[in-house]
Amino acid sequence: MNDAVSARVPIAAIRSLIEDSLERAGLPREGAAVCGRLMGEADLTGADAHGVFRLPQYVRRLKAGGFNPKPNITVNRSAPATALVDGDNAMGHLVMSRAAETAIAIARESGVSWVGVRRSNHAGPAGLYAEMPAAAGMIGIYAAVANANHMAVWGGADPLLGTNPLAIGVPSGEGPMVLDMATTVVSYGTVKNYALQGKPLQPGWMVNTATGADIVDAKRAAEGLLLPIGGYKGSGLAVMLGLIAGPLNRAVFGRDVVDFNADDASETNTGHFMLALDIARFLPLDDYKAEVDRHVRELKASKRLPGVDEIRMPGERRLACRDDRLRNGVPLAPALVAQLDKLAAELGIKPLAMR
Repeated sequence: MNDAVSARVPIAAIRSLIEDSLERAGLPREGAAVCGRLMGEADLTGADAHGVFRLPQYVRRLKAGGFNPKPNITVNRSAPATALVDGDNAMGHLVMSRAAETAIAIARESGVSWVGVRRSNHAGPAGLYAEMPAAAGMIGIYAAVANANHMAVWGGADPLLGTNPLAIGVPSGEGPMVLDMATTVVSYGTVKNYALQGKPLQPGWMVNTATGADIVDAKRAAEGLLLPIGGYKGSGLAVMLGLIAGPLNRAVFGRDVVDFNADDASETNTGHFMLALDIARFLPLDDYKAEVDRHVRELKASKRLPGVDEIRMPGERRLACRDDRLRNGVPLAPALVAQLDKLAAELGIKPLAMR
């Protein structure tokens, strides 16, 4: 976040603003509450570009008809361990929470589950959904086709790939241990957040498609492409995750992706997939947690390279951030608070400061 931040905002105030805003925009209260809980969790865990930051955009899409406010989300159980969820163009948080619940329930029966998702939408940070099976004593793996293309295949200049995220969650003695990563060096939501705050991008995040030079002005992001993690490896990972989350579920990929940043009205047909594995089918859950904890201790205590103060594990910053923000509130940039206050005024609801 920018050094110039507003006073920290309690998560209860953020969640209530989200719920009231989405309800006023046409979403039934029950659905608004689910979205408020999950978007609030994004803010608590430091996914600052995926929580309340997205609220004005979600409200615009609801008003423009881009989301179905009263969907009929269906689950087609295609085999003992597989299912396909049709989101009926609902908000992605509603679709993916249903998909994660389905994956956990099937894995309880079958030991493992694979749940594909079609006709969904942007659902926030990937870690939210990998964490759900992990909290239920399972291993969770989640991936999706991102809701806009901001990366090219390795060596290309056409934006035909998204940030296609991957998240993996495992249980541990300290709670779910979650890896949440985009296949680009940084998410496009982070670029949007930097543009709102007037912060420069770091070299190596985006390049100009015409010159190949770094883009450091976030407001010029439309002129460039995000770079993949690990060069061609990140590009390849984005391709393969996209082919599994998209065409396998009869969802979009590649040129078919609708840029939900530029189009508030069209159905995006976003595809995701969710895998859950019941650890108890292999060994007692407590034994697995104890092994995870032992290996984490050994990894963190291993010899460090010169200049390295600490070895961190996947999700460690996420947990620390959540603890801090639960106690002290969520830091919001002044530009975002102003945007949220403007939204509240337009909707005729109480602003953050009055919650």
